[in-house]
Amino acid sequence: MVKFIKVENDDILELSDLAFDIWHEYWISLLSLVQIDYMVEKFQSENAIRNQIKTEHYTYFFINAEEENIGYFGLSLKQDYLFLSKLYIKENFRHSGFGTQAFKFIKDFALSNNYEKIILTVNKKNRNAIDAYLKWGFEIIDSVETEIGEGFIMDDYIMEYRFSPQQLKDKQEEEMESARASGENLL
Repeated sequence: MVKFIKVENDDILELSDLAFDIWHEYWISLLSLVQIDYMVEKFQSENAIRNQIKTEHYTYFFINAEEENIGYFGLSLKQDYLFLSKLYIKENFRHSGFGTQAFKFIKDFALSNNYEKIILTVNKKNRNAIDAYLKWGFEIIDSVETEIGEGFIMDDYIMEYRFSPQQLKDKQEEEMESARASGENLL
């Protein structure tokens, strides 16, 4: 059974260690070790994660299976959309449905925060992730090259998942039913 556990202050070092391991295993076929080290320090170190949570409205979750943290994802609450910043799973747990289950949780999180869309960026060479996002209903809406320092550039697609009118309607009806049930419980 998979669980999604919100990362608390005391968990940030564990999260940054998990990110270090996954990034070094996953990205080595696409990026240089120097760039991976730089990006982990800049975006996934303990200090970077603390800063993202404190100043950029990030919430991180562990993906936990069999009492082990097998991956994580980061979400940032933006004004008009939920930003899916990161979604990483350890190599031996990939292609086992954990990403799909995480995305279902992320969709529920977005709907419960009244978002109509989820946006992410993904490296153009990251074919596995692009294929998964397309399968889940994302569309490529743009591309962007972002200078991140030390001469490194992130060359990404911007992808968007839009909730259908029916999904939004179902969420409203669910909330109304819940409110009615709460009111009945007060009588």
